[in-house]
Amino acid sequence: MDLFDYMRSTNMEKEAPLAARMRPRTLEEVVGQQHIIGKDKLLYRAIKADKLSSIIFYGPPGTGKTTLAKVIAGTTSAEFTQINATVAGKKDMEEVVSKAKDNQGMYGRKTILFVDEIHRFNKGQQDYLLPFVEDGTLILIGATTENPYFEVNGALISRSIIFELKPLAKEDIKELLRIAVYDMDRGMGAYGARIDEDALEFLADISGGDARHALNAIELGIMTTDKGADGYIHITLEVAEQCIQKKTVRYDKGGDNHYDTISAFIKSMRGSDPDAAVYYLARMLYAGEDIKFIARRIMICASEDVGNADPMAIVVATNACMAIERIGMPEAQIILSQAASYVASAPKSNASCTAIFDANDAVRSTGSLPIPSHLQDAHYKGAAKLGRGTGYKYAHDYPNNYVEQQYLPYELNGKEFYKPSGNGYEVKIKEHLKRIKQEARRNDT
Repeated sequence: MDLFDYMRSTNMEKEAPLAARMRPRTLEEVVGQQHIIGKDKLLYRAIKADKLSSIIFYGPPGTGKTTLAKVIAGTTSAEFTQINATVAGKKDMEEVVSKAKDNQGMYGRKTILFVDEIHRFNKGQQDYLLPFVEDGTLILIGATTENPYFEVNGALISRSIIFELKPLAKEDIKELLRIAVYDMDRGMGAYGARIDEDALEFLADISGGDARHALNAIELGIMTTDKGADGYIHITLEVAEQCIQKKTVRYDKGGDNHYDTISAFIKSMRGSDPDAAVYYLARMLYAGEDIKFIARRIMICASEDVGNADPMAIVVATNACMAIERIGMPEAQIILSQAASYVASAPKSNASCTAIFDANDAVRSTGSLPIPSHLQDAHYKGAAKLGRGTGYKYAHDYPNNYVEQQYLPYELNGKEFYKPSGNGYEVKIKEHLKRIKQEARRNDT
């Protein structure tokens, strides 16, 4: 490196965006992701011991995929090379492989290749890397925002350990912002800024777990705000709203607004008003509510308030819950909107819900009543001699696969817990139960 290269590198470092300057240099500086880099975790031990195998970091933007790769670059004794799959071609990879072979052959030194946005490589490009990963010429570190099981070749997946990075917790984002505002070395401390607690809360909430998004916002706020009469730049809630181009919503996740909004959301679905349900969904999303929390409430409503009036409601809600965990925001809002509007529009019945509550009351009030002997297990040793299972009628041997016999304990004979409503699919359930019972009685006579 000549003098001009050195000066250019130094200037770029000073003038780099705050998010780049604040990038952790050691594992100890990394905030969040303790589920994979805690001191007792595999990745932490492997980095510290410089014994990495090929790995793929998978997670939403701003969660630290590139950061962890840079930390590895600063701690490993191996040659570290980085390419970006959006611009790199086969020639770039050939140069990396050639240099890696030289390092291995002449110096016995390993080469780590970090491929950012690895899902952007086509199948042929991924296949090119495979033999060199397999024979140890390269240790691959891939980073992707897409599910690697869908976007990365199975052969590379099988030779790599997948580490999923989660959106940073609110407290993690707040810690990063505090450091960024007051740090004199790499942060904005030299500008003499102060950040109000409500502005800190707002930015941590609205960033959605994306550290880069939060740091970009605070940098913009400090760089564009004049000093006050006291000589300090004050990052107030108003400034925070302006620099991230969003208005705050009165929504305390631990207070009344949180519970009032989720209550209105559920009651709107229960009340068959999809417009109101989607509106309250939008308010929660805008305020940064946890999408998994919202999805769980939709599942509960689908069972508690729709139930068997539309058995597909719980299917839609459950699959929506799984889908949002795979996809994340912002696309998750589309899935939540579909599930919420479906549940809100579905016919309603709480018959299956009240059935279990009534049954619970019966169990509490009567205790463990004897199970009719013909329903008891007849397969264990000595059961037949004790009369267990004797007299049981196998339903499939009878018309409509139904036969009348005592199923409830005798003390509860005639007790009804599940009473299908006259709504939706429960109309068919009600008619079906009535029909098979009537036909069974006619056949008995």
